[in-house]
Amino acid sequence: MPERTSYDAVIVGGGHNGLVAAAYLARAGRSVLVLERLDHTGGAAVSTRAFTGIDARLSRYSYLVSLLPQAIVRDLGLRFAVRKRTVSSYTPAVRGGRPTGLLVGGGEARTRESFAELTGSEREFAAWQRFYGTTRRLAERVFPTLTEPLPTRAALRAAVDDDATWHALFERPLGELVEETFTDDLVRGVVLTDALIGTFAAAHDPSLRQNRCFLYHVIGGGTGDWDVPLGGMGALTDALAEAARGAGAEIVTDCAVTGIATDGRNAEVTCARGTIGARRVLVNASPRELAHLLGETPPPPAEGAQLKVNMLLTRLPRLHDTRVDPREAFSGTFHVAEGYGQLERSYRQAASGELPAAPPSEIYCHSLTDPSILGADLVRQGYQTLTLFGLHAPARLFAADNDATRERLLAATLAELDTHLAEPLADCLAHDADGRPCIEAKSPLDLDAELGLPGGNIFHRELAFPYADPEDGGGGAPARWGVATGHPNVLLCGAGAVRGGGVSGIPGHNAAMAVLEEG
Repeated sequence: MPERTSYDAVIVGGGHNGLVAAAYLARAGRSVLVLERLDHTGGAAVSTRAFTGIDARLSRYSYLVSLLPQAIVRDLGLRFAVRKRTVSSYTPAVRGGRPTGLLVGGGEARTRESFAELTGSEREFAAWQRFYGTTRRLAERVFPTLTEPLPTRAALRAAVDDDATWHALFERPLGELVEETFTDDLVRGVVLTDALIGTFAAAHDPSLRQNRCFLYHVIGGGTGDWDVPLGGMGALTDALAEAARGAGAEIVTDCAVTGIATDGRNAEVTCARGTIGARRVLVNASPRELAHLLGETPPPPAEGAQLKVNMLLTRLPRLHDTRVDPREAFSGTFHVAEGYGQLERSYRQAASGELPAAPPSEIYCHSLTDPSILGADLVRQGYQTLTLFGLHAPARLFAADNDATRERLLAATLAELDTHLAEPLADCLAHDADGRPCIEAKSPLDLDAELGLPGGNIFHRELAFPYADPEDGGGGAPARWGVATGHPNVLLCGAGAVRGGGVSGIPGHNAAMAVLEEG
């Protein structure tokens, strides 16, 4: 039970952003209550023993860290760390009837050689170096602004200080830049994938939703690196919960919030434990859920577009491309069916209501970078985890029969992976204590049902460019920090805030800063 009947701040939702906000506000001396409907905190950033009788703690939903500012880790004194992957990516291919692939990692010389072997010249590697040199400079300029008050569009453009880059990434469809920069279809596809994580779009989508997704995927940490959380994603949220409690915040689980009432100055939050008063309410849930709690008209429907698969293997499968060790190929991002043309075909098939014939996916083996997520016996026996993230799988495809469609797409996705393996993946799957294969798949509709992600959208709604938008609503400090709602004392501190999305803690930080700025 909550210890009080009224608080300076009540936070609805105990995901990582809500915990960040709670920790900052409690450290500033505010009375804080976090209410979480599930029996645990963490939201989508959790570690789970997903398979019966198996000592493997998987990052069940979110799985890599890029956008979490080190300033948050330092400010809150978190006992949390990430580890860099030695390989950025490997993409298998068939050229001239023989298996080959593109390895990015293992040092500049090895990457250069891999590009030359695949493409037949030095041109694509040189273009790659120039392209990612540009995105790194962009990251250095944009990432620090994410934990500051929202800049205007003009101010952010001035900070970028590169009109060509601004025009290419903020004003033109990303496909134009990709096609101008690279000539090889596979290289183009590897670049484009960062624009399609959880985002259903074509390379030339005039809405630029693909550009916004790409931007957030290349600016993280000021470098664009995507790192493995040591101990799994749950290690972060456990550390955040510990920091919030240590600062004096109360966290109550198994306590669903059913309504929020506010007159703009004071609010009441109705939950399973009764009605609790608050000066401010911070909502670590989607804009759809916020509207529901306020009794207002919900925003336009959001839609997720991914298949998430977790697996445990007794060993990594051998590859047709024998020049690459599987331990190296799977240690980074293993791209399947993600050539530029393949991605476009898959998008068009899904947009027409069909499952992609060759489903694109990205695969990661986190246990190669962080064996601590496996029990000691599993490590000794050579077990490994695999996380698969499928693209172009919009929620609309699952509406008629979620279970059957999920299984069809899973089978097609694994069959596509098998075309690059020298042995079927099924032969490498571990089995749980009940004899079942250690594999689980989540469709967008599953994520909606389990986590409240609207339409399974991992960003809660379409991502926004990280500058002020007059349509963001509200005023004062909440609007300055990109966390405003239609009510002055109700703030959005989840992924649906401006500069939300990903495991970052940024919306939680910014909501807390808005509260503290207003006093």
